[in-house]
Amino acid sequence: MKTKQDSIFSSKTLSYFLQLAETMNYTQAAQLLGITQPALTQQIKKLERTVGAPLFYSVGKKLHLSDAGRTMLSATHDIYDVLNRATDEIQQASNANTGTIRVGLLASVEDSAFTGFISEYYLDNPDVEVVLLNMTRHDIWEHLENNQIDLAIMYLPDDTIKNWKPYESRRIVEEQLLFLHHSEKLAKRKRVHFNDTIENPWVTYPESYFLSHILKEAYKNQMVDYPQCVAQFTTPYQITQFLNRTGVNTALPNSFYQAHQEQIHAHAVAFDPAITFELAFVYRKGKDEIPRVAQFLEGFDRYLDEKDYLSRVAENRVKLNE
Repeated sequence: MKTKQDSIFSSKTLSYFLQLAETMNYTQAAQLLGITQPALTQQIKKLERTVGAPLFYSVGKKLHLSDAGRTMLSATHDIYDVLNRATDEIQQASNANTGTIRVGLLASVEDSAFTGFISEYYLDNPDVEVVLLNMTRHDIWEHLENNQIDLAIMYLPDDTIKNWKPYESRRIVEEQLLFLHHSEKLAKRKRVHFNDTIENPWVTYPESYFLSHILKEAYKNQMVDYPQCVAQFTTPYQITQFLNRTGVNTALPNSFYQAHQEQIHAHAVAFDPAITFELAFVYRKGKDEIPRVAQFLEGFDRYLDEKDYLSRVAENRVKLNE
């Protein structure tokens, strides 16, 4: 006999509910889930019929959680927390030298230091499979929430997620954005004021990307108009190619510039004041107690103790070019 619990948990209904609760927009939630808006609406109505109360209500065009919706959201987070803790407890009993470690890497992060480390890690731990996945911020948080990756490598601070209680972070390096340009009058400067960066058009990351967000905040704080953007790309390699061919400006992390400065046909200079942020490992609490994950993180610490992060970036750039 099918129970009420079966009706709630027998499909992806809760995942759909969580996504809608996060975005508060049916169209956006459906796009992120990869389904049609009518299909999402049908699943939410099915869940509401099962619990016997509306979970959302609208005021004008704006969607809100009802009291029942807030209760369901809290219960759903509790369910995921229980399942994640159970998974972690099972994994903590596993061997440090076997199994799989899944790592989500923010797509805009220079990856050479990490691929170099993973190569060395494999030589010492051939029975541990490391899966490195390039992801957007949204994908990283979704995979962390659903326990689908063990570690994320991303930029912080990130205000995408409001509830940090289930997560911990471990700093890798402090990053800095560099202004890349083709102006000879700025070529010899060690730092550049924001007012001097807006004369020519820019190529940037899409607006939803972390680096675009932090850049816009920096210009806003300096009370300087944001540069005119003529193109947007999702990877630093695409941005560099466009920069080289068109002569426009951009801003990229110092680590990426250090890794690819021979291929970047532009001058690089720091902003004044500097735009800084952290590159860090982010993971659910307790993940670093799983033997193979703890060993992986300790190995990465030793890797950077021997040579700092930027040296590792430069070292692996050279190796790839040989």
